[in-house]
Amino acid sequence: MNWIILIIAGIFEVAFASCLGKAKETSGSEMYYWYAGFLVTMTISMLLLIKATQTLPIGTAYAVWTGIGAVGTALMGIFFFKDPVSFWRIFFIVTLIGSVVGLKSVSH
Repeated sequence: MNWIILIIAGIFEVAFASCLGKAKETSGSEMYYWYAGFLVTMTISMLLLIKATQTLPIGTAYAVWTGIGAVGTALMGIFFFKDPVSFWRIFFIVTLIGSVVGLKSVSH
């Protein structure tokens, strides 16, 4: 169950990074709504990470959490924020996914 909580925490990490990206693209009161979304999603992500680390090894949990966040944010950037796509960018995203899966598979 804590692995599921950790995955959800990683998804909220992607959400808070995406809120920052949207806040950068907007102005006025809409920008403040995105910053509020950032604060809410960041808080949820951190609370879920705390919950997950109560039974999972901290090093593995943190690496998986940041890996989900990094991969998810990179993909959000490509699909929604028009970040550049190249062979090497995709290669390293796939490598990062393999590393996160490997960490999960060797954890007890």
